[in-house]
Amino acid sequence: MEYKDYYKILGVDKKASEKEIKKAYRKLARKHHPDVNPGDDAAEGRFKEINEAHEVLGDPEKRKKYDQLGSSWQQYQRRGAEPGGFDWSQWSTQPGGGRVHVEYADLSDLFGGGGGGFSDFFSTVFGGMGRGASAGRGAQSQSRAALGQDYEHEVEVTLEEAFAGASRVLQKDGRSLEVKIPAGVRTGSRVRMRGEGGGGLGAGAKGDLYLRVKLLPHHTFELKGDDLYCDVPVDVYAAVLGGEVRVPTLKGGAMLKIPPETQGGKLFRLKGQGMPHLKDSQKRGDLYAKVRVMVPQDLSAQEKELFTELADMR
Repeated sequence: MEYKDYYKILGVDKKASEKEIKKAYRKLARKHHPDVNPGDDAAEGRFKEINEAHEVLGDPEKRKKYDQLGSSWQQYQRRGAEPGGFDWSQWSTQPGGGRVHVEYADLSDLFGGGGGGFSDFFSTVFGGMGRGASAGRGAQSQSRAALGQDYEHEVEVTLEEAFAGASRVLQKDGRSLEVKIPAGVRTGSRVRMRGEGGGGLGAGAKGDLYLRVKLLPHHTFELKGDDLYCDVPVDVYAAVLGGEVRVPTLKGGAMLKIPPETQGGKLFRLKGQGMPHLKDSQKRGDLYAKVRVMVPQDLSAQEKELFTELADMR
């Protein structure tokens, strides 16, 4: 009988935590789910193999027994013994040890009528510890294995909407769904709509729908982290003599005092005028205003003469 390497099947280390095992299982189960691969027998077989591995590694009692068996199996292999000669009887939960013919468990309830079942290896080693041994664990296992597929949909959001929060109305299965987009979202942020994904198999729970945010470029502001950057035109007279200029903000505008002899390219920080933090809208980034000195155009002859006189003085 073939030994099943459940850690290799899930692609996890033997010291993996329960959380890491669950994460690996969910990722693989959704990839090979029969709903995602209709008519693909190989994917269906892989899906069942993944569920069998999770049935063992996701249950502390089964995992402990499996690890003990694995150590014995490795020692047996290192001695160079014949693969078929391993004594399964000490590990078997079936009457008569490992020599008895073991019927596959019926998984039609788990896989929505897909047929098939656990391997001989599982049935021999864990037959007495199967889902029927504990109604509570069985229901939990069925729910895990029958999860519906998650869906993802891109939604475009303006910078103003990301600043203040927004909403979108989606049409799904003839229904109108309103989803709130929280303030502080960024490109790549995901908004979760629980239970609006694909249907589960059997009595399994539905998957979720994720709205993946794409922040649209803005004509005035550049976003870096939680901070906003913008250019502020300052006429040459205010740059030389000092004065006040209006700085645009996402809340309207603010007045900024420019000191005398301000150079072009200088950055001024307006504290708390940036974007809200996604996890705490009360905290905000800053706004950085970059001075862009505007040179006067269409000068009159007298103005040119005055600038010439000033140049001579310098």
